[in-house]
Amino acid sequence: MPEKTETRRGRPGYDQQAILEVAVAVFNEHGYEATSMGMLAERLGLSKAAIYHHISSKEQLLALALDHALDSLESVLDDSRDQGDAVARLSFLLRGAVHVLVRELPSVTLLLRLRGNSEVERAALARRRTFDKAVTQMVVEAQRDGSIRSDIAPGVAERLLFGMVNSIAEWYSPEGAEAADRLATDLLTVAFDGLRAAPETPST
Repeated sequence: MPEKTETRRGRPGYDQQAILEVAVAVFNEHGYEATSMGMLAERLGLSKAAIYHHISSKEQLLALALDHALDSLESVLDDSRDQGDAVARLSFLLRGAVHVLVRELPSVTLLLRLRGNSEVERAALARRRTFDKAVTQMVVEAQRDGSIRSDIAPGVAERLLFGMVNSIAEWYSPEGAEAADRLATDLLTVAFDGLRAAPETPST
C-alpha cells in the first residue's frame, strides 16, 4: 500500500478531508473503478488541477478512505483486549464495530465492497483478513472456556457474527431512529441469546 501522505494545505474553502468525503460518496455510488477524476471534479465544482493540489491520485483517495475504516476497526480490536474474559472481549468488539460502522458508514461501506483489483485494495483486504483471524481466535477462546457453544466452527461463527454487523451497511440510515448503542445491543442480543422468546414461568 502506498505510504500515507500528510494533509496538504489547500486553497481557501477546500481541504483534503472535504474532497475525501465527496470522493467516498461518489465511489460508493458509481464504484471505484467507474469513477473518474472528472466525475469528482464535477461533483466538487472544482477543476481537476484544483483537486490535484490536495491529492496525488484517485488511488490515494481510496487508500486514505480504507485506512480510515480499518484504523477505526483495529482500534476497537486493540481496546477489546483489556475487557476481561473472551466473551466480554467479543461483546465489546462487536458493539464497537457497530459504532464504527454507524459513525464511519461511507468509508466502511467502501471497504465492504472491495474486489481486490488493485494493490491498495489487496492490501486493505489483507488487513481485514488479519482482523478476522483475531476475531476468530476470540471465538475459539470463548468456546474453550464454555462461554459460547462449541458445536459451530469458529470461523463460521465469526463470519456469521460479522455478517450481521456488515449487513447494517446495506439498510441503516443515519437519519433513522435506531441509535448506534441500541442497534449494537439488539445485535448482541440476537447473537448471544437468539430470537426465541423465553418460556413463560408457570403460575402457581
